Amino acid sequence: MPSHHRSPSPPLKFLLPLLAALALPAVAAPLAGPDSAAFLWESDAAMTKMMDDMAVKPGGNVDEDFVAMMIPHHQGAIDMAMAELRHGKNEQLRRIAQEIIVDQLQEIAAMRLALGQPLPPSAPAPTRPDPAQSASQPTTPSHSAHAH
Repeated sequence: MPSHHRSPSPPLKFLLPLLAALALPAVAAPLAGPDSAAFLWESDAAMTKMMDDMAVKPGGNVDEDFVAMMIPHHQGAIDMAMAELRHGKNEQLRRIAQEIIVDQLQEIAAMRLALGQPLPPSAPAPTRPDPAQSASQPTTPSHSAHAH
């Protein structure tokens, strides 16, 4: 018995996913505002810097190598939390971001102390974004900012 349900012809079968993908940005565009774009740009920059800085050449001392990789990892978390503070609206998540910053700074200090490394000069934890820094941050992605 012949089926009345036919699959699309081969060319149409390949075009449907493409057409759906092309329509998706138009549907999603109203959801992405300037805060979202800036947050994504800053988070991507923080992740890229973190991954680059974590790629240390082993020095032969496991403890020093561990700290050399973990400090950039913790700094990446701080940078991403700062992006949340600059652009996020949810007060509960903003408080969590503040806690992340304080906790990660404390862990960085503890790791440095454990190795006898000097601590950076004391300064308040940057749990409030500096408006001047936010104004100088680009709000749209820049290909030159991702140069390695």
